[in-house]
Amino acid sequence: MTAAPFYITTPIYYVNAQPHLGHTYTTIAADVARRYHSMNGADTFLLTGTDEHGDKIVKAAEKNGVSPRDYVDRISCLFRDLWPQLNVSCDHFIRTTDPDHIAIVEQILQKIYDQGDIYYSEYEGLYCFDCERFYNTRELVDGKCPDHGKAPEAIRESNYFFKMSRYQQWLIDTIHENPALIQPERYRNEILSFLREPLEDLCISRPKSRLQWGITLPFDDQYVTYVWFDALINYISALGYPDGENFRKFWPHARHVVAKDILKPHGIYWPIMLKAAGIDIYKHLYVHGYWNVDESKMSKSLGNVVDPNYLKATYGTDAIRYFLMREMAFGLDSNFSESAIISRINSDLANDLGNLFSRVLGMFHKYFQGTVPDCMPETGHDFQLDLKADSEKLISDFSGAMERFEFHRALATVWEYIGKMNKYVDVTAPWELAKQKEARNQLETVICNLLEGLRVVSGLIYPVMPETAGTIQEHLGLDPQRPFYRIDEIRKWGSIPANITLPKAVTLFPRIDPETILSPVKPEAEGIRTAPIAPEIGIDDFSKIDLRAARVLHAEKIPKANKLLKLEIDLGSETRTIVAGIAQAYSPEQLVGKTVVVLANLKPAKLMGVRSQGMLLAAVEGDGCSVAVLDRDMPPGTRLK
Repeated sequence: MTAAPFYITTPIYYVNAQPHLGHTYTTIAADVARRYHSMNGADTFLLTGTDEHGDKIVKAAEKNGVSPRDYVDRISCLFRDLWPQLNVSCDHFIRTTDPDHIAIVEQILQKIYDQGDIYYSEYEGLYCFDCERFYNTRELVDGKCPDHGKAPEAIRESNYFFKMSRYQQWLIDTIHENPALIQPERYRNEILSFLREPLEDLCISRPKSRLQWGITLPFDDQYVTYVWFDALINYISALGYPDGENFRKFWPHARHVVAKDILKPHGIYWPIMLKAAGIDIYKHLYVHGYWNVDESKMSKSLGNVVDPNYLKATYGTDAIRYFLMREMAFGLDSNFSESAIISRINSDLANDLGNLFSRVLGMFHKYFQGTVPDCMPETGHDFQLDLKADSEKLISDFSGAMERFEFHRALATVWEYIGKMNKYVDVTAPWELAKQKEARNQLETVICNLLEGLRVVSGLIYPVMPETAGTIQEHLGLDPQRPFYRIDEIRKWGSIPANITLPKAVTLFPRIDPETILSPVKPEAEGIRTAPIAPEIGIDDFSKIDLRAARVLHAEKIPKANKLLKLEIDLGSETRTIVAGIAQAYSPEQLVGKTVVVLANLKPAKLMGVRSQGMLLAAVEGDGCSVAVLDRDMPPGTRLK
């Protein structure tokens, strides 16, 4: 059965401020959903972009001393450039200043006006300039805007109004007839509660005497379009409405992802606009909660916004994607802190996933010298454990959660399986089987089952952590040209080819010392030092130092750091990255292939945006230094005593 096309959108983000964590969560959530549906064979389309008209844009441009056009061009680029860095693969990035979008907005406005659903009238109301909308008194909290905490101003002016009230009962009936239209259910109920009161007509214009930065009404050139009536239409203009192939293919399957602060425009304005224009409404509206920082909603006005560029540079893209999807239950608010990120990385990613990966591949290389045995994995009934049956249940539970946008539950099921794999290792005890010649076939079965389990895990984490999934699959010898991320492929137990050689494990996620991140070590405090002989230590203290032979696989300079080189080293059981302050004495080419000495159990440190796990040993005198290099070829990982 062919999967239905999958069209998913983020809001188009208002460019009065730079991208923050809230934008990041919404966009990654949409990308995760898109990737999951592509795993089921669906043709997918992800839309994001920027909303660039209105009062707030003019004020922001004035504050920055530039024209509105220059301002929106600059901020829109920040959004466009951010998403690929976070492994978000959008199919189209739309701007409301795009000529094609403007033409379609004008076309829909004219159509609705011609059929009598837009009228001209004088109006006096309470207007919030930050929201760029009128409020009625029942929407205010203690007489103030609920989002900005300011009392709106009373404004009297003539404008054009959209007859939303004409469609109120239609919308109520539609929501009742389609219980899954707005999800989670609490937001469906919120919209229905709002619709119990008479729905006021929507002011959809602003006089040019007050605002000129907007789309001119096609039927009155003295007015521009209200920013929401402009912005919402992006979801169809991006598909080439009304005659575009993408519109015909994807619009019947449209899913919008929004934060709860814009529920009303998407849950009321937008479906009524579509109905008035004679267009079928979207399939689903998914609404998520807020990220709270210091127990307050993240907002620019409070100064507690979180920069996604900093998060990426500090923790890595896959770690941030995992944290956001695992920490927030979609629809509910969640708390953000760097300590929570570090906890997730150390516990879930380094301890659980990372250690399992290293543990399994380490045993595989130890017992089979890196070559996959020619055996069909069995289910392990001898141990009352069945990784294959568990994987089938895992895939079913994972898929159900992903379909419901319960990303945190989907990941929880994967980590439950990781726990079962670790238990499988403990119960089967491959190190004991390896001692028994007659247990060789059983050892092969155990290791093959574990490799297959890793393959299943790698496939299911792909929507959230595509880079990590690729690394694991590369180390399982899987062909990157074959669609191993397809659900039907993931189900095929026994897919790892026999008699191929697999590379040794790498460190997927190094553990993080919270003090290192929250109180970063300066580059000058790390690396090579000249100092007097330190005080004497005992043998117990010396035994804590783990010096290892390591082969330099790759070396490169770190931009904007004249003294630092980034080295990739082979420690036998794994590869690591270390940063060394030797760039003025050595070129990268001089180090590649050398067997050096490293302090392997030094706590990781963040140096110029690179996480260094270990320290290179060298002798230093004045401005010169000499790296400690072994004079004989020793296997990487050999301990120095």
